[in-house]
Amino acid sequence: MITIDKLCYGSKLRYVNACEKFIFATLTLLLCIISRSVIVAAVVLPVNGILTVKKGGIPLFRYIRLLLIPMAFILLSTLTIIVNISTVPLDAYALPLGSYFITGSVASLKFGGQLMLTAMAAVSCLYFLSLNTTMTDILSVLARLHLPKILIELMLLIYRFIFVLMDAASAITISQKCRLGNKDLKTSIQSFGKMAAVLFLRAMKRSNALFDAMEARCYDGTINILQENHPPKKKESAAIVVFECVLLMILILEKIV
Repeated sequence: MITIDKLCYGSKLRYVNACEKFIFATLTLLLCIISRSVIVAAVVLPVNGILTVKKGGIPLFRYIRLLLIPMAFILLSTLTIIVNISTVPLDAYALPLGSYFITGSVASLKFGGQLMLTAMAAVSCLYFLSLNTTMTDILSVLARLHLPKILIELMLLIYRFIFVLMDAASAITISQKCRLGNKDLKTSIQSFGKMAAVLFLRAMKRSNALFDAMEARCYDGTINILQENHPPKKKESAAIVVFECVLLMILILEKIV
């Protein structure tokens, strides 16, 4: 099982109404992206962290490790904005490199910081949803939003096959290691190529077997899933409304000032 799924099924917020969590994460994410406000992002990031770690019971070190993964990509992307090579030094910093300068402007530094903070706040919204809501609950919310059934079923089948392929890849990798399939770089590349080819063939066979099993169980074009009903609570709904209103007030005050 994927680490995120393990944490999700052990979360204390798992049995909170899925629609509430989906609405909270979606609205907060949209406000962060549309506004690109540093203050909004600075509020959203710790709030999602507190909800996920303190309320959800997700270990702090696991949450930080998960945040470090997108942070590395965001940092690399931001470097292209804050670091420039030019013959003319800019006003923030300038490191001489022959006849050129590794330089940047104050405006680019501010924009890069704003972009990083906004991106991390948006990621925290997605982590809040994925670490506290099971995939079946998310799909049930999408079904209530009248997302096409074919898309929901494809999402469910792809989600299922992730685990199937991971299990097969793990078994093949262990077998290759036992046969010194990764003793050097050349052998490792060859082993990886062979594993990818075998995974493709096994995926085709498993998909055919899955479809035959579904047909044998009277598959009529719809995959029915047993869903748990957790009614929304007034306090939680009110807290979501208050929080989103606070974010809107921050945006309005920023526009006025």
